[in-house]
Amino acid sequence: MDALVRRLWPPAAVAVAGAASVAALLLRDPHVHGSWGQCPILATTGYYCPGCGGLRAVADLAHGRVLTALDENLMAVAITLGALGVWVAWAVARGRGRRFAYERWLSPAVLYGLAAVTLVFAVARNLPVGAWLAP
Repeated sequence: MDALVRRLWPPAAVAVAGAASVAALLLRDPHVHGSWGQCPILATTGYYCPGCGGLRAVADLAHGRVLTALDENLMAVAITLGALGVWVAWAVARGRGRRFAYERWLSPAVLYGLAAVTLVFAVARNLPVGAWLAP
């Protein structure tokens, strides 16, 4: 049992940190203007950054409002679900005593792909054709 606890404490610590972050969003509603400050990119340029609406999206997910979360920030929802999937794979690998194959999940190709999608998302949500992506 001690070996299992030792193997699972890193994923458990990440889960506790994630749960605490979501709890903070539930305690201080990001839908209230200024409750979490203002996006510095939006404040200085008037353009939405890729993260604008992300806190509201995660709070909506925590309340089970999936469609509202998708409307706030489609990319934040996708990244949240992807991160959850990677966490589950990590926890299962650790629980089975195997090495987590992070290279497969976080390879340079995947990271470059995420960077490219983020850039396209950031530009598209600020154009008239992509206005439906804006929060």
